[in-house]
Amino acid sequence: MTDKEDPKKGKEKRGTSKEVCGYPLSIFFIVVNEFCERFSYYGMRAVLVLYFKYFLRWDDDLATSIYHTFVALCYLTPILGAIVADSWLGKFKTIIYLSIVYAIGQVAMAVSAIHDITDTDRDGTPDNMTFHVVLSMVGLFLIALGTGGIKPCVAAFGGDQFSDHQDRQRRTFFSVFYLCINGGSLLSTIITPILRAQDCGIHSQQKCYSLAFGVPAALMLVALVVFIVGSGMYYKAEPQGNIMLDVCKCIGFAIKNRYRHRSNQYPKRQHWMDWAEEKYDKLLIAQIKMVLKVLFLYIPLPMFWTLFDQKGSRWTLQATTMNGHFGSLVIQPDQMQTVNPILILTLVPIMDSVIYPLINKCGLNFTPLKRMTVGMLLAALAFVCAALVQIEIDKTLPTFPSTSQSQLKLLNMGSETVTVKMPGNDPLNLAAAQASNEYFTFEAGQIDISIGHPEVRNTISLAKGQRQTLLIPSNITEEWLMTDDITSKPQEGNNAIRFVNGMNTTVNVSIPAANFGLIEPFSYSNYSLIKNGKVTFTLWSGSQSCEYSTDFGFGSSYTFFIPSTLVFGPNCQESITAAEDIKPNSVHMALQIPQYFFITAGEVMFSVTGLEFSYSQAPSNMKAVLQAGWLFTVAIGNFIVLIVAELAKLPKQWAEYVLFASLLVAVCFIFSIMAYFYTYIDPAEIEAQFKKNVNEDDEDNKHKLQKTEVEMNKRDSIKCHDEDDKDKQTKM
Repeated sequence: MTDKEDPKKGKEKRGTSKEVCGYPLSIFFIVVNEFCERFSYYGMRAVLVLYFKYFLRWDDDLATSIYHTFVALCYLTPILGAIVADSWLGKFKTIIYLSIVYAIGQVAMAVSAIHDITDTDRDGTPDNMTFHVVLSMVGLFLIALGTGGIKPCVAAFGGDQFSDHQDRQRRTFFSVFYLCINGGSLLSTIITPILRAQDCGIHSQQKCYSLAFGVPAALMLVALVVFIVGSGMYYKAEPQGNIMLDVCKCIGFAIKNRYRHRSNQYPKRQHWMDWAEEKYDKLLIAQIKMVLKVLFLYIPLPMFWTLFDQKGSRWTLQATTMNGHFGSLVIQPDQMQTVNPILILTLVPIMDSVIYPLINKCGLNFTPLKRMTVGMLLAALAFVCAALVQIEIDKTLPTFPSTSQSQLKLLNMGSETVTVKMPGNDPLNLAAAQASNEYFTFEAGQIDISIGHPEVRNTISLAKGQRQTLLIPSNITEEWLMTDDITSKPQEGNNAIRFVNGMNTTVNVSIPAANFGLIEPFSYSNYSLIKNGKVTFTLWSGSQSCEYSTDFGFGSSYTFFIPSTLVFGPNCQESITAAEDIKPNSVHMALQIPQYFFITAGEVMFSVTGLEFSYSQAPSNMKAVLQAGWLFTVAIGNFIVLIVAELAKLPKQWAEYVLFASLLVAVCFIFSIMAYFYTYIDPAEIEAQFKKNVNEDDEDNKHKLQKTEVEMNKRDSIKCHDEDDKDKQTKM
């Protein structure tokens, strides 16, 4: 293999890379680096919105807004990275320096998720949330700067390692390169949610976000080390200027020059970019015109990304209210995102080898812009599916009291049935050791309740905006006890469990993951959060004990009543009664698969086709400019999510999904009109035509120069003859 030479310096800049099966050994380090970096990025991002909601305790809207701000920054910084690499540091140094920044950001995120750092009272909740928020925001900013900055450099740097005669190997490299991107994304979105679901901590056991961020941080460090190890083998091209800067300068000069000559006395020009002809080459101006034509088509595109990137925010939050049981397999809410890369790896070859050829055989001209239009409609359809799923979820959610309402439940702790009379309700017969099936809602702050025969009447004070349970003692003339119940779905799919002791003796209840402590007679324990699955409780009273087992789903709340008739022994299971305060999630996560299918099919038809279209319509030296424009549409799309999430403030989530779908359909209609009037071009042909004109002009100039020289020679010859004649006349 011949060594490459830097075209600018004229010196050999190639490393000492050996070849393996015709490929430079150096690309191995680049491929491994990309796999680890993508694992690091997508793994961190998969659990990010849940970290905001459950660790930092932000509401859904704020968590969504910060998530999309981060994603937008990740797609804005590639422009900065490209400028730095091409104009200043070069690709190699840019990747090294920004990878260090990237790794520091990942480590900062892992440290910010350690709750024990500020948990001085050891209750499992950080006492200084400002520390965690500030550190996580700094970490996210560094990650956005790092991942975005190296994004435009790594693939191009890998391509630089091949010589001109290795086109086939270069194409294979890019295929493997993008396979690593999808492979890293797929594995990380499977693994990091599992790590997050584990319990860890020094003083108290909590969800292990520090481990979920720590593993991606370790992978980023591995990516950096692997890339540095291959340093001596790389070909490192010197920075040779950034075409994006040249384009911006040319456009800026055209605008400024047009403004200077805005008077009617100056003749109009065919295109406003023609005002740059005084300073810039006509070929460059023609190339910029081609780019601007495509960038104009990009204007409606951010709306697609507005919907697409919500699969990591709104859709993940939606999954937290669903049932993740797939047979014996339990899927975490953030693991549903793995459906996207799986479908991408499946749909891309199917589309290319089956769907598109069939459409062509039907005689339909399915142009790239038509594909993109269909992709936008599919994304809108995905959000219609998400809205329908959300409506089903809303049907199963409990109705909690408003700020002006109170809700009350009844629990009969006695061994006989009692009749309860409450204002606005029919008399209720409550069986022994049983609770009412539902909560009763009251507008008044105080209500009169009558119980038993003869009736015992009491005035009960209710807490506004709260749920409470009235514990009716076996002797209704004794004190009536009120409990405070939870008024929201337990977080992260956990189950809120408590026990009420109806016995005359103290009872201790525990499980391996929690201890309810000693429960006094005719009293109740605090709530403990328990994972889904089968759980066995152990009850003690003195030297006696028994076990009680039950299965839990996701997001439920139960009050278990220990009756006075309980006999410790094998019959413990039958004696304890369970009151369901909040029903478990009943809508299955499998219902999200259709919306993931449509959004992924839309991505394949929109994103893959859009990149192909941009590449085909861009001049040879401005592919990177359109790539930067494409990434910019992703950033703008994420900013649109912030605007809608903060301004719309729709009370129902399904309505927000319908709003986004409607906006995309409207934008899709506008895009289809723009696409109808777009004329496809061949940039190479246009460039060749300009170069031909330049050559013809050069030939004309050459002929003119030669003609001028001939005429000058003639004049010189005539002049010489005249002088000879004069000499002759003088002599004569």
